[in-house]
Amino acid sequence: MRKPRDYDAELKALDERTKALRSRKLVQLGELVSATVADTLPVEVLAGALLAAVETTDAQLEEGWRRRGAAFFHGRTREAGEHPRGDTGGEPAGKGDAESPAHTPGAE
Repeated sequence: MRKPRDYDAELKALDERTKALRSRKLVQLGELVSATVADTLPVEVLAGALLAAVETTDAQLEEGWRRRGAAFFHGRTREAGEHPRGDTGGEPAGKGDAESPAHTPGAE
């Protein structure tokens, strides 16, 4: 006779694995923000940029972002220039570009 499966133990193991994967994903996202120097942006600007990226339906714009991301991961981010945010995807430079990295809203 076969031993019955312990579904509770399997579900617990899957739950732990899910939590570990989510945690790893958050850590990697934080590392990506730091590696792209996006951590120098005010949090509102970063959130707005991410929301705009999620909401965009412009396939051409997304393809440009994809190419830049692929180049970043292949170590070719500084070929076009030394400024970490050199190309803003056609958007004019905003006030956030001129602020110092230490600036926090309301700290004046």
